[in-house]
Amino acid sequence: MSDNPLIAVGGLTKHFGGLTAVEDLGLDLFPGEILALIGPNGAGKTTTFNLIAGVFAPSAGSIMFGGARIDGLPVHRIASLGLMRTFQHNMPFAGMSLTDNILVGCHTRCDSRPLDILLGRRRVRDQEAAARRRAAELISFLGLQDRIDDHVSTLSFGEGRLLELARALAGQPRVILLDEPAAGLTQPEMARLGAAIRDIAARGIAVLLIEHDMHFLFPLAHRIVVLNFGRKIAEGEPDGIARDPEVIEAYLGEAVGGMAARQGHA
Repeated sequence: MSDNPLIAVGGLTKHFGGLTAVEDLGLDLFPGEILALIGPNGAGKTTTFNLIAGVFAPSAGSIMFGGARIDGLPVHRIASLGLMRTFQHNMPFAGMSLTDNILVGCHTRCDSRPLDILLGRRRVRDQEAAARRRAAELISFLGLQDRIDDHVSTLSFGEGRLLELARALAGQPRVILLDEPAAGLTQPEMARLGAAIRDIAARGIAVLLIEHDMHFLFPLAHRIVVLNFGRKIAEGEPDGIARDPEVIEAYLGEAVGGMAARQGHA
């Protein structure tokens, strides 16, 4: 793992009128790392995601990506730099095949002008061929090759979650933000998703995720940041987080904390 963070957040603060959703938050995310953001509902997790992704502009603080400051940049510009995200719910393009859904995610790497497309220039054809090769590779990478020509309406919920991952990966990200990726999945689907996330990190892609399922999260994450009322109350490896008294009181509870601690030794 690199010594230099890919994402460096410092003093990040967001006010909504008189409400402070995130206050003086600092965190680093390294290439190939799986970093989890946890905390009770209303802790500021999704607001933090939206700040990093460019949906919201911070009230104070900075967000660095690859050594360059990105807070204040529009969403499409941040995405073009190599930061992608998924959402809590699957959002397929209905009526399209698996391949065509993934091709939508390649748009940040295609720079053909409208005139090039209208004239059918070779540059456009080459980019489309490369995008299709990329889509096929991602379908195989995520174990969906048997569904390559199927419409997304026929996918199971778990397969739809893998499709969301594939579409995000199609843009060749350096960082991917996953918002509650295990929500609604069965245990076998969680195992498949966890393996896919590990494989993504093994490719050097940094993963930042929000997750409420501790059975899924604790064996997966390299480090965990805990938020409560918009402030960071703990940061560290899962084993230490599971034993932190403040984290247990604010979020995990004694029973869940004990479970997570046991999993850390498994």
